[in-house]
Amino acid sequence: MARRAAGNPGSKNSKTFSRNGESATDPTIIEILATPVEYVDSPEFTRPGAERRIFDDAPEVRRADVGWYRPLMDPNSTSTKAPTRHRDSIVLTAAEEQVIFLQYNYARFRVRSVQDSIKTARPGIRQRTELLRWYHIAQQLRHRIAEANLALVLAMSKRIRMGDMEFGDLISEGNMALLRSIDKFDIGRGFKFSTYACRAILKGFSRHGGKHLRYRQRFGATYDPEFERSNYPEERRAEDIRDSAEEVKQFVLENQAELTDVEREVIHHRFRIGPGDAAGLRHERPRTLAQVGRMIGLTKERVRQIQNKALGKLRLAVEESSLPAGERATFGSTWREQAG
Repeated sequence: MARRAAGNPGSKNSKTFSRNGESATDPTIIEILATPVEYVDSPEFTRPGAERRIFDDAPEVRRADVGWYRPLMDPNSTSTKAPTRHRDSIVLTAAEEQVIFLQYNYARFRVRSVQDSIKTARPGIRQRTELLRWYHIAQQLRHRIAEANLALVLAMSKRIRMGDMEFGDLISEGNMALLRSIDKFDIGRGFKFSTYACRAILKGFSRHGGKHLRYRQRFGATYDPEFERSNYPEERRAEDIRDSAEEVKQFVLENQAELTDVEREVIHHRFRIGPGDAAGLRHERPRTLAQVGRMIGLTKERVRQIQNKALGKLRLAVEESSLPAGERATFGSTWREQAG
């Protein structure tokens, strides 16, 4: 039953046992038994016919095509920009996430059940076969979920400025955070996986940045003309700043953040972004909060509040634009609820 939905991963392993009970997969059995498998519980797991209902009767979940992803991670690539998600990559719907996460946690539930039933150091062939079967099903489903959400790691990496850290290291840390979030996510709470995973990925980036900083402080290198560091990190940072400034300017000019007229005027006078550029005013110095307040008849403190609110809207709009199209509404509404 579950073999059809998961590609029958356990059938091959079930034929590897010898007559005396030994198997080429014994190291895997020992490794699985060494650590109890954790899973997110559901009432569906203990109901009659759970395996048939969760696998055979469930609708098909689309498989992600990750062919767009691997060339972007080519170590020989000369590009200095963070890659973007290919237009052909998929975004799982809420119904598809419900199906695949239920299958994944049910497979882990079955692994844990077999682990708990084994009382000796040498389990029988039937127990080994069942253990390997559900373990490989769980691993395959975990990989499918991760592949369908690889674009989240790339989207979050575009919003992070990590100095001279290698982009590949950053992506690796984001992928590990993605896998941890898959293991801990509870689909029964009704949220989209991206809402939970984005926060986990950003926290992973933050931890990685802290480790990198501590390493540099502890093993700082003395100056040596033979190994003088290039100015590539500074150039990369300056290029990122210019790209980000142009992106924000476009958001303001097109009002993609839905700023009010007062907010747009404050942003224009404070940062020289707005219709004034066309009038040749772009080279004027930005005005202070007090100067803007006198122009529009508000106090300095009130202008500061309007400025902060407008900047918050712009930040949210930029964050949403970097996510896959199918995730923007959920991500944006979650942040607005927390901000409001």
